[in-house]
Amino acid sequence: MEHTWRCDIRVTDLGEFGIIARIVGRLPQSPAVLLGPGDDAAVLIAPDGRVVVTTDLLLEGRHFRRDWSSAQDIGRKAAAQNLSDVVAMGADPTALFVGLGLPGDLPAAWLDGLTDGFREECALVGASVAGGDVVRSELVVLGVTALGDLGGRAPVTRSGARPGQVLAVAGRLGHAAAGLALYQAGNDDPAFAALAGAHRRPLPPYACGPAAAALGATAMLDVSDGLLQDLGHVARASGVLIDLDPAALEVPETLAAAGAALGVDPLRWMLTGGEDHALAAVFPAEVTLPSEWRPIGRVLEGEGVQVTGYEGLPAGWDHFRE
Repeated sequence: MEHTWRCDIRVTDLGEFGIIARIVGRLPQSPAVLLGPGDDAAVLIAPDGRVVVTTDLLLEGRHFRRDWSSAQDIGRKAAAQNLSDVVAMGADPTALFVGLGLPGDLPAAWLDGLTDGFREECALVGASVAGGDVVRSELVVLGVTALGDLGGRAPVTRSGARPGQVLAVAGRLGHAAAGLALYQAGNDDPAFAALAGAHRRPLPPYACGPAAAALGATAMLDVSDGLLQDLGHVARASGVLIDLDPAALEVPETLAAAGAALGVDPLRWMLTGGEDHALAAVFPAEVTLPSEWRPIGRVLEGEGVQVTGYEGLPAGWDHFRE
């Protein structure tokens, strides 16, 4: 996919403060922000007295490609993966802070699209971009920090799973991995457009995080690096064995079709693919789960993660694994 911008203004023509002014002009502030961009630091309301904080770094060529994703897609994806981490703690997102590294020849209109993507994703959860920084760099670099408020709830960590409890997921699994595989294979079949879109722009089930905390979830995380790998974090932190039932992972029709087209078992995408930003949580067995949560396994005595019939699969994404 190629994106052509008709405006000839580049970010280098704007200068640092012109870039900042252009970004800020497109970003409304939520009620949680008492003092937004324009000072040495922002000031936010923290009603709970505790602040949930997470941060992520995205590099052009490793986390996104400008020939595959629009600026708006990239902004939404960068915001989504941080906002998802906040809700995975059972918190409500309040604000993002964004550090930008930008090539000087980048079209100013591309910057507008990126800013709009951040704004639109934040609007889904009532948060806002409350500040950041900008520097010149050879590639587009995004450093994002997200803040959240627990609303009086205890944070839902990875260490609370106990034997006898139920594992469930909310959101999509395997779609982003399938979309990436289609891009890498050069397969642009319109029938798979939704999967390609899932790679460019995730759809985290934001409301399910705080709702799971209210339901009594004892452990929860954002599925960003693959279900098996991320559940391994829960198993280690909790000192338990997680028994995952592959039969409970219903393969959507479009995922099955893409698997057939590429010669891939689609369940592998669902087990090891990252960047869908689904939520995985552990609940007491007596909790009645709403329809957004799908039971997919159980917690047992032992250690690690087991999936009958899929032993030996690579766990998921690791930045330093070849």
